[in-house]
Amino acid sequence: MVDTPEREITELIGSRLGARAVAPVVSAPQPEENAEEKFEFDGEFQTRIAALVCRDEEFVKRCGHLIDPRFFENIGEAAVVNCAMRYYRKYGRVPTGLPVWKQLFADDIAAKIISPDVKRLVGPAFANLMKTSLADRGYIEEKVAEFACNQAMTQAIWNSLDLLKRRDFSGIKKSVVRALEVGVNVDGDAYDYFQRIAERTDLRLDKVSGKLPPRGITTGLPQFDDLLYHRGWGRKELATIMGGAKMGKTTALIGFAKAASLAGHNVLYVTLEVASSIIAERLDASITDTEIRQLESHIHDVRSKVEALQKRAGKLILHEYPSGTFTPNMLRALIERYKAKGVLFDLLVVDYADIMAPNHRYNDPIENSKSIYIDLRAICVEENLAGLTATQTNREGFKSTVAKAEHVAEDFNKVRTVDLMISINVTEEERARNEARLYFAASRNQESGFTIFVKQDKARMKFIESILRVE
Repeated sequence: MVDTPEREITELIGSRLGARAVAPVVSAPQPEENAEEKFEFDGEFQTRIAALVCRDEEFVKRCGHLIDPRFFENIGEAAVVNCAMRYYRKYGRVPTGLPVWKQLFADDIAAKIISPDVKRLVGPAFANLMKTSLADRGYIEEKVAEFACNQAMTQAIWNSLDLLKRRDFSGIKKSVVRALEVGVNVDGDAYDYFQRIAERTDLRLDKVSGKLPPRGITTGLPQFDDLLYHRGWGRKELATIMGGAKMGKTTALIGFAKAASLAGHNVLYVTLEVASSIIAERLDASITDTEIRQLESHIHDVRSKVEALQKRAGKLILHEYPSGTFTPNMLRALIERYKAKGVLFDLLVVDYADIMAPNHRYNDPIENSKSIYIDLRAICVEENLAGLTATQTNREGFKSTVAKAEHVAEDFNKVRTVDLMISINVTEEERARNEARLYFAASRNQESGFTIFVKQDKARMKFIESILRVE
């Protein structure tokens, strides 16, 4: 049998989608009466993909090359995805915060990227995507390539109808080949250093002008934020507060969790030593500026202050587990359960990693510790979280005026794994003055070896009331 252009195109399409997909090119048969059409990647599945594109940076990093807004049947969702993908390609992150999204939509409307007819569909689509479950990301990642190929091929077939009328088989073949190549990414994401200097320049200009807000999770103190590489705790990084027993590690973690939540970030606080009820009491004191021993004398005042602040705060969820029982895999499962409810966390606080349990227990305590810290940091990377935990100093560090990296207890691998280590240092004279020193003992991305001198108010559970100076 002699190959004809029609036969070549038919075989090309059929090899990818099977016989059912060939029909629209050759003819457009009418569906049988009462036949139920079945679409594998239905609207609900497309909404799940769109929600991940708009809210889950790790998903976009892995699958963004497969996503085309034209693949989404809901026009409102397509417009939101288009906005999110262009933002990601420029800034390397997903948009966060309602003000950013509003400005992006306004810019697209002004530029007529979003037409007047589509404009009314964007709001409801965006609201739905923000509350859609983000569970089962792994499964969706496995299916998204198939989804992209399916949608690309379907579009290629229907777009070829006009070409078919003109018997432009060369044009049809090019269209189909392009569709077949969707999902092929054998070389990974190449980064052409010299070619992308203009892009990096634009990014820096946007940062300096304030158009692109800092990505770090605030410490609650602008002067402290300015000392950190990301202008706050870095996403996909793990920072640790090091100190001896009763040096205020938990108070520090509580204070940083509170500050992040009051700034509108969602915070997951896992406590493995202090009861959740005690953590909540300390938060009440700190947030309402009330001495902890006076909480019961100001019951209604405390409640009204907390409820007033709740209106602008992000979520602050506490979970309590017995020491030595909570594993990184349990943490992953916990985060997944919240994602299924549409909740994404910005800051993860583990109080503290030294008393977690490894996923797989070794006979060597150092190997156990190493695996815990590596897995904990991996979770921060996978979930686009800023991670914060605490660790003990050894006996020598507890006695030292300044606890340095070499004074970390048990396992020096902690220093190698974490991105930032800050030690708490207090002499008896400083304690009497309600002062302390925070020494930057180790850092992956910025300078270290300097000290922040702080004023404290332990009675009101304020680890840092103010910054005195930096040396």
